[in-house]
Amino acid sequence: MRFSKRQPTKGIKDMISSASRLLTRTIYLTAISCLLPTMILADGAAVSPTGPTESSWASFRNGAAQRGIANTKLSDDPQMKWELESKDGWVATCAIVGNHVYAPALQGYLYCLDRETGKELWKYRSIESTDEKQFAPGFKAAPFVTDGFVYVGDEDGILHAVDRTTGKGEWKFATGAEIAGGVAMYQDQLLLASHDAYLYSLGQDGKEKWKFETQDRINCSPGIADHFTFVSGCDEHLRVIDLDSHKETRDIEMESFLIASPAIADDMLYVGTHAGDVAGVNWKSGEIKWRYKGDRDLPYHASACVTDDLVLVGGHDKNMHAIDRVTGQGRWTFPTKARIDSSAAVVDERIFFGSGDGNIYGLSLADGKQVWKFNAGNPVNAGISIGEGCMVVGEDSSNGRLRCFR
Repeated sequence: MRFSKRQPTKGIKDMISSASRLLTRTIYLTAISCLLPTMILADGAAVSPTGPTESSWASFRNGAAQRGIANTKLSDDPQMKWELESKDGWVATCAIVGNHVYAPALQGYLYCLDRETGKELWKYRSIESTDEKQFAPGFKAAPFVTDGFVYVGDEDGILHAVDRTTGKGEWKFATGAEIAGGVAMYQDQLLLASHDAYLYSLGQDGKEKWKFETQDRINCSPGIADHFTFVSGCDEHLRVIDLDSHKETRDIEMESFLIASPAIADDMLYVGTHAGDVAGVNWKSGEIKWRYKGDRDLPYHASACVTDDLVLVGGHDKNMHAIDRVTGQGRWTFPTKARIDSSAAVVDERIFFGSGDGNIYGLSLADGKQVWKFNAGNPVNAGISIGEGCMVVGEDSSNGRLRCFR
């Protein structure tokens, strides 16, 4: 077949040109649409989340046992790499998963940040309005991160399921009061507790499966061992709930209301009380094996770190306490200049925590000696998260700063 060398007329040229532009545009839009499920543009940044791994910090106390132990490495002398200011400050523990930090702010935003640079990739607001003058319920609870979603509760009692890729809300679930604790997962169930006195089980579609009523506000994040979860709160009871039968199997009277989340190691639970002691409880027998008291009966609101041999927790007596896990006897204490509400994190042979005195401390587990310190300048009451080789913590103050150290 032979083709004529004759040039097209002007009308035909225009038709060919228009068709070419349309084809080019179609190819471009098709390519973009193929990328949308794994990309969101924020100043040119791409969000391609990976699932949590051993080196991540994906929940309040980094795992169902809530022991506050990092499975990563952190520099011997961590240096601040970036910071992010928020109008009302930060009290929630952040999550660190893959290349991203998930940071809940009291201003009502959940931020997805680039772990290396701190650059905002997306932010999700607790209300749909974009009017900055309209009040948005803040986030005090730590996020729980899965392969596809971030789950976080707000101070109005709404649990938000947020798509990690797009930063868009997938669904909301309303409880009757503030959600102060994080979410846990058992099989296909999401577990959360509320100040409305209920423990809830939800499907991953946000629909309620069942709920268990206590007698007062629940502050904790639910811990899990085997097929049991543990609930503590203002009714002064520590409850063991069978997740298969949805029934209470043990009710342990603690004689104080509990703000902290229990940490679990083998058959034991460890939790500080508002009355001013730390308890070691056998959750299978219901026996309180020991109670530790410092020099002053002041509250413990921070959640404990639990290693193979130590229970470590800061108190309103301004001290970090290291307690023998078996005997309940004190090993060492470290004094700060203000109360400690920051739930600490352990990495390698060190423990890191914030204090109301405006400092972040790093201590040796062996003897409680200070090995690192950073002066933030404002109270640091948020919990510490250590994952993917970095440490993240925020200030509890107006225009408080969230900082990342490596």
